[in-house]
Amino acid sequence: QVQLVESGGGLVQAGSSLRLSCAASGRTSSSYTMGWFRQAPGKERDFVASITWTGGRTYYADSVKGRFTVSRDNAQNTVYLQMNSLKREDTAVYYCASARSLGLVLKAGSYNYWGQGTQVTVSS
Repeated sequence: QVQLVESGGGLVQAGSSLRLSCAASGRTSSSYTMGWFRQAPGKERDFVASITWTGGRTYYADSVKGRFTVSRDNAQNTVYLQMNSLKREDTAVYYCASARSLGLVLKAGSYNYWGQGTQVTVSS
């Protein structure tokens, strides 16, 4: 079992930055690909970013490419999502997830564990 806890969300103005963190506990010795997803009210949960166990490969949704950066610190069992140049359409609950995989994972259904989410609200 792996437990994930997100933090760092909040209310910010458009153009601002936020850094989300996802702290993992439990069986973190296994190799897990990590992902970030987001869900706006009334919409499906969408893929945002994925990072492999070593951090050597990352992948982003087109909507956040060039603005968001995913990284990880395995010594701290923490994954980060740096979000710059935030837009109103980035408003959503952001979730981190882990998958028992060595490669990038883009589909929500392929992730094994999920955090409870953190709210990000971007005002104009």
